[in-house]
Amino acid sequence: KLSQCKEDQLSLAAIHYLRNHFQESCSCVYDGQATDIYKRLLLENRDDIALNVYVAMCYYKLDYYDVSLEIMQTYLQAFPDSVIAINVKACNQFKLYNGNAAKDELRALTDKGYNIENNDLVNHNMVVFDDGQNALRTLPQVVDSFSEARLNLVIYYLKHGKVQEAFDLIKDIEPSTPQEYILKGVVHATLGQQTNSRQHIKTAQQYFQLVGSSPTECDTIPGRQCMASCFYLLKQFEDVNIYLNSVKQYMYNEDDFNWNFGVSLCNTGSHAEALETLLRITKDEYKHDYCYISWLCRCYILNANPSSAWDLYLKLDNSDESFNLLQLIAHDCYKMGEFFYAAKAFDVLERLDPDPEYWEGKRGACVGVFQKVVAGKASHVELEEVFGMLKTNNNPQVEYIVRIMKKWCTENGISL
Repeated sequence: KLSQCKEDQLSLAAIHYLRNHFQESCSCVYDGQATDIYKRLLLENRDDIALNVYVAMCYYKLDYYDVSLEIMQTYLQAFPDSVIAINVKACNQFKLYNGNAAKDELRALTDKGYNIENNDLVNHNMVVFDDGQNALRTLPQVVDSFSEARLNLVIYYLKHGKVQEAFDLIKDIEPSTPQEYILKGVVHATLGQQTNSRQHIKTAQQYFQLVGSSPTECDTIPGRQCMASCFYLLKQFEDVNIYLNSVKQYMYNEDDFNWNFGVSLCNTGSHAEALETLLRITKDEYKHDYCYISWLCRCYILNANPSSAWDLYLKLDNSDESFNLLQLIAHDCYKMGEFFYAAKAFDVLERLDPDPEYWEGKRGACVGVFQKVVAGKASHVELEEVFGMLKTNNNPQVEYIVRIMKKWCTENGISL
């Protein structure tokens, strides 16, 4: 039976820590009802300043990064060269700021001649701080030593499009933490979308729901993102918007967040906000992706800005993608009454592929432009360009359409 002696209590706290029961290790920050072992021991043994390291690590695991830093500082003042303490401080800086801030902390070790590569844990963390640089050289060697290493290798595979490798690495992990549930959900969702597997999608949805509805995670940013992901997979976009909007202020400049939120907003008819959200994306990886371009194009059209949609088409080099985008512009502009750009798109499509459908679309769009000119809602310049489009076509209907247009122009004193 465990006694109240320091050694036994430290052992109990360590077991709680290894089981991810961090609140039980230093839960006095919550309600004092759990076994606030480390803090009580620290109060009783103020000279044992190493206890600050344990308390700081617990607070780090509980996402209280600023508190963790403050507690760790006491130990660092006494032992400024401690590799463990500097490493924990670097991890806090990474969570609070970014990888560069974390690497600045580790520089205190390298400046004193310490070889980071000789320490598996610090070397692993440096890979994370460097956004995956040297991941394949470092992480496979330590996946059996640190549970985080396996998860970080999965993240690396996902970021580099190696979804099957990520799945093979994580499929046998029985998740026990929110991070593990979330990562398994992401892997299943990605693989399900790539392979059109309903089972993978369903599994992902269940993982996201488990995290998002749990009492400890439901009001956290990851928890709300999980509920949004769950509803996203269910195509319940109104619910998606509620959850993503609740964390928008914290994720405002995150490209992945803005991509998901933008598409969801567009699916619910919030076209103006969808366009604004998609335009906040800055990564070239997105900007050169056809899926992003097509959604942005659609948002421009739905916001009565078809000229910007046309500019997106003009910038495309890939012939298959440009052809698909032309079809999107043609049909969406026609539906929205933006007949001039619909006519331009159908005109190019018809020249690329003599499908009768494209001529019918072009004919309808050209007549639509004429109707808008008659109503004073379009310029004569657009009508003149429509004449040019029609003259390139040998269809017998052209002569009749042009004759009517010219007659109206003559009667209204318009010279083209």
